[in-house]
Amino acid sequence: MTSTSSLLLVGGGSLKPVLVPLAFTCAAAAAAILLWYLIARPKLSPAVKVVLFFGLGVFPAGLGMAGNLVDFEHTATREFCSGCHVMHPWTDDAANPESRTLASLHSRNPNFGENSCYTCHSNYGMFGTVATKIGGMKHTWMYYTEYRNYSIEEAVPKIHLYKPFPNSTCMQCHSTTLPGYMDIPDHAAALDRVREGSLSCASAGCHGPAHPFSKPDETGTAEANVP
Repeated sequence: MTSTSSLLLVGGGSLKPVLVPLAFTCAAAAAAILLWYLIARPKLSPAVKVVLFFGLGVFPAGLGMAGNLVDFEHTATREFCSGCHVMHPWTDDAANPESRTLASLHSRNPNFGENSCYTCHSNYGMFGTVATKIGGMKHTWMYYTEYRNYSIEEAVPKIHLYKPFPNSTCMQCHSTTLPGYMDIPDHAAALDRVREGSLSCASAGCHGPAHPFSKPDETGTAEANVP
């Protein structure tokens, strides 16, 4: 599968081991140049101007970019999602090795791992990363204006998806076209409805619930069984 995080290397690696030293190097270089200029007070020759350009422009820009990319990558982790206390039941279930929910099963897949929340709930369109981050800002707003004051017991019945979970997300990995998929009678019988979205992969009669707290309206279907 293709990772939804632009900062993940091919094979699931992370750029963080590269970006963090880069950020510290840029910070140290910028600080060294600034201190050198303040202490030595050299004349503003062309060479000094070039050095200052790097010290006041290039290196600070590199620091900012590397820092932002590290933070961006962190927002794709399950640890970040669990930063809101009301999400602990969902993230705890996803991390539970004994759970049989879709979230937990996918989290144990190395292609999902610590990024399982982001991988399943991100938008896969052309501007998917941007749309996902905008949605994340909405989550942050809702947390600080409403859910922050809720207990977990109060929050679980109220928290829900903004719209039903789309089968198109599942089909990024499960294409519904391979022979192994079609060899399963229930898959073959429900193929058209799965592709058009009238029957959810995550419904209780199919492979759901995605979480123990999933709501019926989050699957986009009231059907419980595949004929």
